[in-house]
Amino acid sequence: MLKKIVLSVMLILPMGVIAQTLKFGHVTSQDLVVEMPEYKKAEESLKALQDKYAEEFQRSQDEFSKKAQQFQQDMSEKTLPTNIAERRQKELQDMGQRLEAFQQEAMQSMQKAQMELMAPIYEKINNAIQKVGKQEGLIYIFDLSSNSIPYVDTAQSKDVSTLIKAEMK
Repeated sequence: MLKKIVLSVMLILPMGVIAQTLKFGHVTSQDLVVEMPEYKKAEESLKALQDKYAEEFQRSQDEFSKKAQQFQQDMSEKTLPTNIAERRQKELQDMGQRLEAFQQEAMQSMQKAQMELMAPIYEKINNAIQKVGKQEGLIYIFDLSSNSIPYVDTAQSKDVSTLIKAEMK
């Protein structure tokens, strides 16, 4: 009986010591991102690119609308021979398809530009998180921006946001 008690204490005691020395941290990386000057520059670059695409799309759309109106007017006045009407209709269909293709290409280009501009920002944050985690002797640093963490007891986890901000400067 005494052996069982001693054995139980010996097994439970290390667990208590281990549980007391485990250190966790947390950060809300999205809050860090929006405060970074690099983010503001990236946002400005993306806005400028978006404006260029929007301007070009509007110009093309205006041209398409003008030709479509002229075609409808000519068709209602019945002034076009059949072969010319068919050619213009085909031309309008081609323009419409090019407009759609341009819009898709612009969206893809914007997504690519966003990834390229944001990658160094996320890398900088990740490097700072790694460094702070090692310096503070933390086992994990949870990112509260992520939806994959259903619960973090912030009273038992250290908020390392200010340390990470300091590390990035």
